[in-house]
Amino acid sequence: MNKLTMCILALAALLGGLLLAQDRDITGTWQGTLHAGKDLRIVMKVSKADAGGLKAVMYSIDQGGQPIPASSITLQGMTVKFAVSAIGGTYEGKLSNTDGTTISGTWSQGPNPLPLDLTLANDKTAWTIPEPPPPPKQMAADADPSFEVATIKPSKEGTPFTIHPTASGNLIANNASLGYLIKFAYEVHPRQITKGPAWLETDKYDLVAKPDKEGMPSLKQMRMMVRKLLADRFQLKFHTEQKELPVYAITVAKTGAKLTKNEGNPNGNPGYGGGPAGMRVVNSTIAEFAGFVLNEALEQPAVDQTGLGSARYDFVLKWTADAAQTQPGGPLAGAAPTAAGADAPPDIFAAMQQQLGLKLESTKAPVDVMVIDHVEKPSDN
Repeated sequence: MNKLTMCILALAALLGGLLLAQDRDITGTWQGTLHAGKDLRIVMKVSKADAGGLKAVMYSIDQGGQPIPASSITLQGMTVKFAVSAIGGTYEGKLSNTDGTTISGTWSQGPNPLPLDLTLANDKTAWTIPEPPPPPKQMAADADPSFEVATIKPSKEGTPFTIHPTASGNLIANNASLGYLIKFAYEVHPRQITKGPAWLETDKYDLVAKPDKEGMPSLKQMRMMVRKLLADRFQLKFHTEQKELPVYAITVAKTGAKLTKNEGNPNGNPGYGGGPAGMRVVNSTIAEFAGFVLNEALEQPAVDQTGLGSARYDFVLKWTADAAQTQPGGPLAGAAPTAAGADAPPDIFAAMQQQLGLKLESTKAPVDVMVIDHVEKPSDN
């Protein structure tokens, strides 16, 4: 067999493989076990999207089995890729050349990728997906709640900062300063708070607070309850003035926004987890993201000028925090700076544009400033 014949045969095999890949139909139920400290059974249900292409839903059936929509899924040649932005995960695998019923690949969620092989299941072999727990009961939209009981204690040294609502509607915060509670309640940047005492940021508290109404409060209701708590327990009094301050305007880049809409819970609260090495954002508007994340990461207020309104999104943002952001008194004080290196993510300005299609532009704008007239250390529980 001469070289020309061998080349022709090799080219024919390659073209045949590509044509075979184009004819592949990977719709169906795929399942495999992820060995992540403990075995986790993973199910991916792949179907045709209405606008063409593919869509998929992921289930981790040993962790409750809640459906998690994939933000993207593609088949290019024999390579299958999908991303699940709600949990910051990605997968890449190769479809088997023989019968097309197995995919050998890798699941990445954090710094250590793990092997995950998937097998096409049928009615007899498919694992049972448990019914997800019912969503938390929502507090009535017209309710005007207050905290019925609130315990506030000085934090022990070394306590990590956290703040989150529970499924029953309670608010739990650890190692939170009064300054942070004010920022949360009134959606302001530290530069929008003036005339406060020195202990505003230095004294840290643990807080457990129970609403006087049943159900999970909305974010707006939670903020209103914290405002009442600040007035009652910290005797907070203030007035507002409008000043022109340096701000970062959030706009949509020329490439367009690169965001995945959350269609599952339009009335639910947003969720934020992780840090500069990988901030996972779930069910958040851009304005909420600016208030929760960017106002912590940036030295001046972030103002939403995207025009995206009340739409809610899931995404992961990875950036390298500079030393000023993580040092004591910095906007991310207490967080570990992202390690530098060739594989380190870009700074937050480049990360926003590259990963989300959003720009941060320094400008000036009139903003409301809180002028603290009176505040006291918290009263007894």
